[in-house]
Amino acid sequence: MLLELTDIHFGYPGHAPVLRGASLRVGAGERIALVGANGSGKSTLLRIALGLIRPASGTVQAFGQPRRSERDFHEVRRRVGLVFQDPDDQLFCPTVAEDIAFGPLNLGKSRAEALQMVDDVLDCLALSHLRDRVTHHLSGGEKRLVTLATVLVMRPEVLLLDEPTNALDPANAARLRDILCALPQAIVLVSHDPEFRAALAPRTLHLRDGQVQPD
Repeated sequence: MLLELTDIHFGYPGHAPVLRGASLRVGAGERIALVGANGSGKSTLLRIALGLIRPASGTVQAFGQPRRSERDFHEVRRRVGLVFQDPDDQLFCPTVAEDIAFGPLNLGKSRAEALQMVDDVLDCLALSHLRDRVTHHLSGGEKRLVTLATVLVMRPEVLLLDEPTNALDPANAARLRDILCALPQAIVLVSHDPEFRAALAPRTLHLRDGQVQPD
């Protein structure tokens, strides 16, 4: 099992608990759509899987090991990629190439190695024309595809996708769908788009009343 979250409880200060015993298991190659009402805790659960939020109780296991401390989650974040709902939360460098190179450089790659990885992932996604563009000048669709590149360059084993078609026009949504369908990684998809979910993740789980329930 690649990811296993068990009996997760979590609430934001001053609010009722959003997760009340939520559990989620993700195996190699699995494609899972996680659906639920706004505010049901879908994004929260994805962030708990990466240690970006710590649960009040419950356990997180990743790649066969319990993950408790910040140090434990360093490896998880190298092997699990999260595409945030808002691209502007993920893109913070001046140019596309610098944004994509940030992760590999943090892993100790040389600048030459990191830039080669940038070129490889941009070529794979047919985005090479964006390489030297100023990030904040990109369209919404271009930003979304670049955020995917910043994740894929790390060669993750699991992709967590939080509303990846948010603000995309139909053409870019279709392009993103085709790219994702061709990838080998396990995927957990949070999306309000039923057609996108059906194409990418045929297994659906519902997050309701703080728990993950089968379709």
